[in-house]
Amino acid sequence: MWKKAIAAMTAALLLGGAAGCSGETGDDFAGTTEGEHVARFVQQPWADLVVETRIAMQILDRLGYRTSTQEVSVPLAAEALSTGQADAYLGNWWPSQKETFQPILDDGRAEVTGTILTGTEYAPAVPGYVTEQLGIKSLADLDAHGDKFGREILGIEPGAPGNATIQHAIKDDAYGLGDWKLTPSSTEAMLAEVDRRAAKKQPVAFLGWSPHWMTIEWKLTFLDDPDNVWPGAGQIRVLTRAGLAGDDANLKTFLSQITVDTATASRWIDQVDKDKQKPEEIASAWIADNPDTVRAWLNGVKTTSGDPAADAVLQS
Repeated sequence: MWKKAIAAMTAALLLGGAAGCSGETGDDFAGTTEGEHVARFVQQPWADLVVETRIAMQILDRLGYRTSTQEVSVPLAAEALSTGQADAYLGNWWPSQKETFQPILDDGRAEVTGTILTGTEYAPAVPGYVTEQLGIKSLADLDAHGDKFGREILGIEPGAPGNATIQHAIKDDAYGLGDWKLTPSSTEAMLAEVDRRAAKKQPVAFLGWSPHWMTIEWKLTFLDDPDNVWPGAGQIRVLTRAGLAGDDANLKTFLSQITVDTATASRWIDQVDKDKQKPEEIASAWIADNPDTVRAWLNGVKTTSGDPAADAVLQS
């Protein structure tokens, strides 16, 4: 059942490429129209990123912008920025996405515009009960217990840099993982499968990250990496297309000032994943409840008609 579900979701992701929306979420890489104020985002289906993007879009809508977002794989997000089909990406986990984004940063096709959050973790992990049962604290500990894991590591969406790093490690037989396999899926399906196995206290290794409710729910052990195979992640950054500052300095200023703390990001993830709230509703409520933070994000920013941005957003 798990394998069939993964196969179906993988095929849908690979064949679909990008999921377009309209209104709050927008058309397929909506093009700019001369004289219009447009903000085109790309995202993955990660709860905190989806909410952050909705918040940015709702604020920009109130400033007079026409906003859109596309749900794409990480490599397609890089391509969209590098070709000017998207203006901004709020989910650049660094350095874990370095292999994907460094080339377009080096040659000036994209720019680092801000840092949204620091203090992240992103690495293969096991639930705490696995550490207690088997003493596994490091990637180097996995292979000795390979049969108990079915020699499998669960991953997220196809094309994710974290998946690619695990696949490289397997190909290179790092830590003796040469006979292991990575099973990619959607984030939601991976978490559901981990939850199923955790309920039975079965050994499971998977791609984990923080901030996220999984760290508390399963008392995660992020696996040590003594051979430095894994790039890890220390921050989440805002990337923008080349030339945005010249085309729309106002938009770039706003994007550069978006910051979120770990507790807030974790709360958004809980609201989407556990409480099943709609991201757009979470976004509008957050804007109303956090006027001081919104004002900080909008320092020096104007509406498209030249009025102070904070007044337009908070009085609407």
